[in-house]
Amino acid sequence: GEVLKNLNKFYKRKEIQRLGAENGLDARLFHQAFISFRKYIMESSSVSADLHIILNDICCGFVLLGHVDDLFPFFLRHAKQIFPMLDCMDDLRKISDLRLPPNWYPDARAIQRKIIFHAGPTNSGKTYHAIQRFLSAKSGIYCGPLKLLAHEIFQKSNDANVPCDLVTGEERVYASEDARQAPHVACTIEMCSTNTPYEVAVIDEIQMIRDPARGWAWTRALLGLCAEEIHICGEPAAIDLVTELMYTTGEEVEVHNYKRLTPLTVLDYALESLDNLCPGDCIVCFSKNDIYSVSRQIEARGLECAVIYGSLPPGTKLEQAKKFNDPDDPCKILVATDAIGMGLNLCIRRIIFNSIVKPTVNEKGEKEIDSITTSQALQIAGRAGRFGSSFKHGEVTTMHRDDLVQLKEILSEAVPPVKAAGLHPTPEQIEMFAYHLPDATLSNLIDIFVSLSQVDGMYFVCNIDDFKFLADMIQHIPLNLRSRYVFCTAPLNRKEPFVCTTLLKFARQFSRNEPLTFDWLCRHTKWPLTAPKNIKELVHLEAVHDVFDLYLWLSYRFVDMFPDAVLVRDIQKKLDDIIQIGVCNITKLIRASQSAAAPGTAEVVSEDFPLSRTKKDARVVSDRHSAASTEALSIAVEAAGLRRAKNTRSSRLGSRQEDLKSYGRGSLANRLLREGLLTQEMLRQLESEWQDQHRNGRYGFGSKRDDQHHSKETGKKRK
Repeated sequence: GEVLKNLNKFYKRKEIQRLGAENGLDARLFHQAFISFRKYIMESSSVSADLHIILNDICCGFVLLGHVDDLFPFFLRHAKQIFPMLDCMDDLRKISDLRLPPNWYPDARAIQRKIIFHAGPTNSGKTYHAIQRFLSAKSGIYCGPLKLLAHEIFQKSNDANVPCDLVTGEERVYASEDARQAPHVACTIEMCSTNTPYEVAVIDEIQMIRDPARGWAWTRALLGLCAEEIHICGEPAAIDLVTELMYTTGEEVEVHNYKRLTPLTVLDYALESLDNLCPGDCIVCFSKNDIYSVSRQIEARGLECAVIYGSLPPGTKLEQAKKFNDPDDPCKILVATDAIGMGLNLCIRRIIFNSIVKPTVNEKGEKEIDSITTSQALQIAGRAGRFGSSFKHGEVTTMHRDDLVQLKEILSEAVPPVKAAGLHPTPEQIEMFAYHLPDATLSNLIDIFVSLSQVDGMYFVCNIDDFKFLADMIQHIPLNLRSRYVFCTAPLNRKEPFVCTTLLKFARQFSRNEPLTFDWLCRHTKWPLTAPKNIKELVHLEAVHDVFDLYLWLSYRFVDMFPDAVLVRDIQKKLDDIIQIGVCNITKLIRASQSAAAPGTAEVVSEDFPLSRTKKDARVVSDRHSAASTEALSIAVEAAGLRRAKNTRSSRLGSRQEDLKSYGRGSLANRLLREGLLTQEMLRQLESEWQDQHRNGRYGFGSKRDDQHHSKETGKKRK
């Protein structure tokens, strides 16, 4: 008891905590080290003789001989055994010092670059002016956020007789037949070279420098590209940050402001019914279920519609866009997610927001709903009335009347300025960490790096959750550090089990030094595949397409181990055609899925129902479990009541609640149907169950209030 009392006294001493901090033990590590040290002393039968003597002197009260502070050397020695990094903390801090990113790019610092910022909204011609300079230069590089954008510039350049190569994570296309490097290159921003000199560089969508996951790629391009002229395109909200960053490199920023080329009007009325659709309309949804529901309702009215959403292959997106844009095609309506916000040229007359809230995943990994930001709303709305299209005037509205006021507020607000630029640890930095901490896992190395990293106020360390997820997934597979790092940076959606399983198999076979052949991949994916018969099969085909993308991405990093890139690219094109067939028949697939589903099943894909509506009142649900039908309706009712997102003003919340109060029971059901929270089939099932329960003397929702009412009624009858 006396030993424990003195150990706790040691732990609480401010002087000891200060000494711990000086030796690299922050509050968290200090606590963990103390718990381990206390356990070692209390439970070990072989405490060292010198520590035993010190403890004895302290416990016996020999003030001249012992004091609790004397335990610190032994505590620190124990802490270094469980946290080996403490021995090399100074070295680790130097490696993870991210305060001067401009110094990482000596080639760029060796030249005086001219920085031109083309600032303006969507459809203002800002990128056009930058590309004109790119085309007139002797050499140039275009860096964009999407494969579709890189492919568009690649096509434009070669059509203008300016030889240009295409470089993405999964593809290299040379302008010349002999595969010689062209003086111009269009690439996805992660693939840009910071060592090759160019006359002109174009960095598109610079506001994405704030992106929590990918922002580091824009920071790297902005600070590191070796070009005499850097042309930056994006929102005016990024001007101040870019100017500050360039001040640290000694480079001035020349700003060119642009205004929208065609008028854009926010209408004073909502669409309210799909019967009011006109040619050139685009309905924007924020979930696949809404896409399926709306597209089916449109085709039920005898109208054809094109469908575009994020997980479709680029080829399918382009074909759907081409179908919608073709004046001779009967398809005049587009149903899309915010994937249309960039990368596709579309002839849209009117943008109609099916909803102004968007499913998101919070920092805890919980699903919730947030209002779309002003930046997102402007980006999407700006697609209407594109300059040079058949519609010279763009319009924007909402599907539902009560969303229109909120949309007008969102669009009228100023876009908040971009505050910080993303950074990401490099493979070299992680290798240096591994040298000092040879027994640490890659996931732990990343954690330690982030915890020790020091960043300037203009920067932040990007979210590394996806990296850590893959690192933990393949930790048991024997790989060297560099290969392990590459596998963990593979671009995949960790919510797709089939793709994650495939990466695991890739890594396992790679570790055995067995090449991943075309035949192996065909067996794994069950190629050849046929056109999908329902939505579930379409979703699987999209996952297989992502697997082929993953193979191609790895084939450029491990050529010998992924040798059949040409064959895989051929079958990927065939798969793209198969997916296109499925998308063209999407309403048939929806009908097949719903007829095959169990009675009362609401969803085609269990993607985001039910969703929590606010952070405060988050109703977190598992993706893999669906609620019973009666519960589902009560959840749906509550979800509608909590529709406003966390950033929505209290005035908006008040008006929403008033609207809901004024709605009758039938209109609430219609509203839930419109929002995709309920399907007709589910509603029929719920009504049937409610009627059955009512006939049996029970009320459908089983609330306490209903039970009390029921007991009162029963009492009256007895009297």
